[in-house]
Amino acid sequence: MNDLGRVLRRMRLLRSIKQSHLAELMGVNQATVSRWERGVLAMSEVQEATARRLLAACSYGQDAALKRLVEFSTLKIHLVCDRTHQLLAVSPARRAEWQLEASELMGKPLLVYASPEILAAEARLKELGWYEGQVSSLAVDTGPNADPTVPIRPGRILWERVALADGSAGRLVTTVG
Repeated sequence: MNDLGRVLRRMRLLRSIKQSHLAELMGVNQATVSRWERGVLAMSEVQEATARRLLAACSYGQDAALKRLVEFSTLKIHLVCDRTHQLLAVSPARRAEWQLEASELMGKPLLVYASPEILAAEARLKELGWYEGQVSSLAVDTGPNADPTVPIRPGRILWERVALADGSAGRLVTTVG
């Protein structure tokens, strides 16, 4: 209940939608939307289904375009959830380096394959202000991870933090050298 209300609020704020407009779309009054967003009122099953359809419609276009850009890129690039490190999209060039099919890795955290340098950079993100938006990109020099299934070769990668339609953040990981 609380999570869906918070997600609706994030979507509404990202899209500059007023509570009254969302209420109209949902067939309720503005006070009801306010209560959902604060987590003090539960949605009915029908209202939940309507909210989920609305969220899917609002997020599909932006995130689908980002996914397509990654999947058709000629660069070695992939997109993960910035919080969970779950794989969201991968380019053919990056996929060619892996011994596992992308479908086997989709939705799974990739941090388990990280090199020591990547783990060290990950540990520094909070102090750098990554999560507060003070830093939106970071170059990381990395060594190998010694994993044959999802190998990381020595080189430089670029992390770029991008907003996803549901209000969460994604991380584009691009090999730059």
